Amino acid sequence: MRVAVTQFATSLNTQENLATCIRMINEAAVCKPSIIVLPEFCNTQSWYVDHNQAWDQALTLDGTFLQSIAQQAKAHDCYIVLNVTLRRQQSRDHQNGSLKSKISVTSCLLSPQGEIILQADKQTLIGHENDFFISSLQDTEVATTPFGKLALLSGSDANTFDLSRELALHGAQLLCSSLNSLLTDESCLHGPARSCENNVFLATANKVGALVAEEQSTIIATQRSIPEEQLVGIGQSQIVSPDGKVLASIANNKEGFVFADIDLVDAGIDSNKNCRPDGTEFFKQRRADLYQSLTLPNQQLAKQNDNVPLTANVAIFATYTSNEQALEDVCYYIENNVSDIIQLPELFFIADKTLTNNAEELSKIESLSGQAIAQISAVLRPFQYVCTSLVIDGMHQAVIISAQGLFAQQQQLHFCQRYQWTSLGDDLNIIELSLEQGSINVAMLTADDVKIPEIIKIASLNGIHLLLVPFDIQEPCDVEHSLLARAAENRICIVAATREKNFADKSSSANSKGNKIKLQKSTGLIANLTADFSTLPQWQAPKFNGSLNQPIVTHQHGKITKAVIHPIAACYKLMKF
Repeated sequence: MRVAVTQFATSLNTQENLATCIRMINEAAVCKPSIIVLPEFCNTQSWYVDHNQAWDQALTLDGTFLQSIAQQAKAHDCYIVLNVTLRRQQSRDHQNGSLKSKISVTSCLLSPQGEIILQADKQTLIGHENDFFISSLQDTEVATTPFGKLALLSGSDANTFDLSRELALHGAQLLCSSLNSLLTDESCLHGPARSCENNVFLATANKVGALVAEEQSTIIATQRSIPEEQLVGIGQSQIVSPDGKVLASIANNKEGFVFADIDLVDAGIDSNKNCRPDGTEFFKQRRADLYQSLTLPNQQLAKQNDNVPLTANVAIFATYTSNEQALEDVCYYIENNVSDIIQLPELFFIADKTLTNNAEELSKIESLSGQAIAQISAVLRPFQYVCTSLVIDGMHQAVIISAQGLFAQQQQLHFCQRYQWTSLGDDLNIIELSLEQGSINVAMLTADDVKIPEIIKIASLNGIHLLLVPFDIQEPCDVEHSLLARAAENRICIVAATREKNFADKSSSANSKGNKIKLQKSTGLIANLTADFSTLPQWQAPKFNGSLNQPIVTHQHGKITKAVIHPIAACYKLMKF
């Protein structure tokens, strides 16, 4: 199927906006698409003087606006995704501008027959949107088409994993996302993460032009600490593949459209390609019993306390050797560095993880694991810790080692093919680490556990400041998208270490002259948080750069990678516009 995404500006003139929508649909229809995705708030803008204005701007399902777009779907024989504000009550029989009406932000999927076959109200309202709109608790639905199963997202619904995951579990293969955003976070961070963590395509259409009326822009710019000239849609509409690769995009904030040809057979939870490189069926890794706390209200624990340090020194140590030599290398690194927390890769002294499937080799690995604890603890200083994964009591588990020996353990929680022999844990452990400057809460995840966003959200809800990840990278998107999204969306620092691996760059291939396929080196990272500067006045706030939650990243490079993280920044809520 051919997917087209558009980007354009709207105003508070509904008739002008309808004309713009029709013009853009006609332009995009030239490429003969199967579906055209339009941005969020196609009928209006999202800020209003009062509730009377919000009501006047909102539409009805049987009104001229939607019926005109339905005619376009019939005329061009394609599906159209249209996002508008809809009146969800019969009338507003007063003129009290301070009283809120029932108005939703709704994406509608119109069929080639001109029928609305799917409606999806925006679930996650942010900032000023809560002042004017309601969020319905509707059932999650997908639409079945001749091309495959489609689902709809609006705005910040794609900024966390929850709704996209639910839609994927209901069979969605293509997520159509309508945006009204001035931030780069969606196109650079959240969107690609939604694709690769669910094995789905994502088609995102964003606004360009002014997002607020001229008479309100000065006030809003002052309130939000954003330059008035930057209160515009960032554009960057794009189509993303299930591995997080951008297939087509508009790299600017100018009006236009772009398209890509995709095959939904390769997407979704039922796809034959929905496996990890080691053969693990990704969605079968999920353990709903572990995620029950996600369904309970008000689970977030207070992260703020007087003892959380402003900074902590962290490091990733990597070794290119194996067995006893790897242990000696790591001990040498420790003796010559003073980082508070040192992260090692998963089973750092074993290059070939398939050795663990041999009983005799596994016994040797367990013996080396005990040796690692003894040797590493002997060279650690007080208030210094090393995290890795080891085999202890026949189980693969993440560990923290201190100067006193084995300090904390975390059993692997989710099945993966390369460690099919290990039993799985049933609890996520939250560990308090005492540092010289204070104490922080940490969690550890190893193997494929870090690929499961549900378990990381539970860790965040239980007040962690730092997630330690000894892992073995399986795909570039594990780091490029998934880990960055986990840090940003949960407001936690992450230190993740792996042995370096080379992957074929799927954007290039050998040509007829026999050129080699380009290899892409992938490693771990240290993800630090941008600070909530309103709560840390001693830190000077940077100028607004188009992103609110993009982590500060130090990529693992060579034998030793160091960084300073700000665990105190995890004490404060996600920054939202």
